[in-house]
Amino acid sequence: MTTAAIDARAGRRCHNALNSLHSTHYFSPDLGRELGALGVTDAPAVNFAVRAAALGPVGAGAVTAAFYNYKHDLVARYVPAVWETVTPEQALAARARAVDATLRRLLGEETVASAEMAEAAALALRAAEGCTRGARPLYSAHADLPVPDAPHLAFWHAATLLREHRGDGHLAALVAADLDGLEALVTHTATGKGLAPKWVFTTRGWTREEWDAAVGRLRERGLIDTAGELTEEGTALREGIERETDRLDAAPYAHLGAEGVARLTELGTAFARAALGAGAFPADLLARR
Repeated sequence: MTTAAIDARAGRRCHNALNSLHSTHYFSPDLGRELGALGVTDAPAVNFAVRAAALGPVGAGAVTAAFYNYKHDLVARYVPAVWETVTPEQALAARARAVDATLRRLLGEETVASAEMAEAAALALRAAEGCTRGARPLYSAHADLPVPDAPHLAFWHAATLLREHRGDGHLAALVAADLDGLEALVTHTATGKGLAPKWVFTTRGWTREEWDAAVGRLRERGLIDTAGELTEEGTALREGIERETDRLDAAPYAHLGAEGVARLTELGTAFARAALGAGAFPADLLARR
């Protein structure tokens, strides 16, 4: 395995490009259609079923812990009840069908079947060889799944592995920074890069009162000012969390090497831009300053 370090920001940029494409399926009508055909029609249940399916028919506690920033009451409303409607294996198969349809629609048949897509899949899978399982439940569960044969699905599978590997490490950094799930959302939104509050309330289960209480706690810690913006200390904390996440996620990109990371970032960025241009995400998804 390659052990030479690379610029941590290069790994982060590569992850961001791949994660952008990975995330398209959560907003795709194809996902709702596939799960709806199996009887899962509520949007939170769809989300919990497809992302948690690799863990098996787990209960609400495991999902809340692994997802981190969802209110437990929301999770418990749908899990484990969703497994009475659809098995994890059925959810995974439906997710794969939805991803196939989504990528074909957003990128086009020519791109899906291109040499560049096959190259991206090979690079991303190579990077994923450098991932580690310890204390990474979502990554480790997805790493047990078979690699699809089709290059665009293999690329998406590898992007999922890299996304969940970084995500599991990110949660460790948030815990070390003493930020609970809602406080993590508030501070991330305050950077201007997170979900818009509307999407937090509709997808994460938190109330306005709970959000305001979290803001109050963060203000007492000197992390949020009276305008709801990050203070200098809050900005430093968030930047430190990202640096620690980079450190915990360095192995796959060191394994791939600087040249491979640069090429994978180039390819992933082109795919993500094409998907964005095709309307992959809601216009009001992100918080904006």
